[in-house]
Amino acid sequence: MAEASKADARHVERLGYLGLGLMGAPMSRRLLKAGYQVTVWNRSEAKLAPLLESGASRATTPRVLLDGSDIVFMCVTDANAVEEVIFGPEGVSAASGAGKLVVDFSSIHPDAARDLAARLKAANAASWVDAPVSGGTKGAEEGTLAVMAGGETGDIERVRPYVLAMARRFTHMGAIGAGQTAKLCNQVIVGCAMAVLAEATRLAVNAGIDANRLPEALAGGFADSIPLQLFVPRMVQGIHSPPLGHIATMLKDLDTVADVAQATSTPVPMATLAGQLFRLARTARGADADALEIYKLSAEER
Repeated sequence: MAEASKADARHVERLGYLGLGLMGAPMSRRLLKAGYQVTVWNRSEAKLAPLLESGASRATTPRVLLDGSDIVFMCVTDANAVEEVIFGPEGVSAASGAGKLVVDFSSIHPDAARDLAARLKAANAASWVDAPVSGGTKGAEEGTLAVMAGGETGDIERVRPYVLAMARRFTHMGAIGAGQTAKLCNQVIVGCAMAVLAEATRLAVNAGIDANRLPEALAGGFADSIPLQLFVPRMVQGIHSPPLGHIATMLKDLDTVADVAQATSTPVPMATLAGQLFRLARTARGADADALEIYKLSAEER
């Protein structure tokens, strides 16, 4: 009976996915593997082919995608990209949205999420859930992402089974914008962790010990963490492709942290320093470089 109900739900809710980048492509693939009907759209046609081969349908525009979907998931670069796919020519807002739901996995300013949600509701009656993710490309591929969400309880529960096909954890943090605020807290921790682990790794290398063994040596102690186990080997061995995330993305998020911190009179000295280090990394390594290349800032010139 449970299996039949699950199958029926899959037929009722037609899913769409906008944005097939580092995160969107593997997340869409997980929906397809779970047996869901998924229509996809991406600005770059080349990124569509692997998903179409896996069984996805193609929408020619974001408007067409919402026309043929009940729930639309989205993961794009920043608030400007969200604005374009929602309110640009042939955007989502041009389709009828009554009874439909947009779930934004992008990381944007909480104020932008609230503004976009209100404007979309006014434009076509579609509802909104802001649901930024943490876990990187590895988490997207393995379905182990953590998703923090803002929106109405009914909307959260409606999308929960689909989100959990892409993620391990889906937490309702409050009203629209709360998911984005929780993601900023996440980025304070992750951004500072990248900077601190780069420092510790460089100390190990310069002092002449095998930095590759730090994860093993520190496992189970107070310094142990998922970032320690994942980031340090990649830093030491120079593994940056595919990137876990871009320098520009981390810097964008840390700049948003600084903005929200100022608005809420919150001191964030560590996150501010991490932001400046990533700004240096963007200049030295390039905006699209792997965020873990922050480690290379401390390398001795030869």
